[in-house]
Amino acid sequence: MTTQVIFKIDKALKNKAMAKAQREGIAFASVLKLATKAFVNGDLNLGLVGSEQFNVTSNREIKQALKDIAKNKNLSSGFSSVKEARKFLKA
Repeated sequence: MTTQVIFKIDKALKNKAMAKAQREGIAFASVLKLATKAFVNGDLNLGLVGSEQFNVTSNREIKQALKDIAKNKNLSSGFSSVKEARKFLKA
């Protein structure tokens, strides 16, 4: 017995994947089935793909935070309890 899986994917990505599958002489549905089987069997490991794209404000804040970390600036000393952390945050 088979079942249908429906999910959303970027149209350009789908078109590229379908074209590549066609060039390699395999149906795109077969690619998806094989990838699913490989994932279930542990033969397909997923990792971080691509890089995060931040908006201008977030990007500026992250860059500044990384600079501060490198300079050991604006860092807390660490906490041994939730009570200490709350006290620090309220100060």
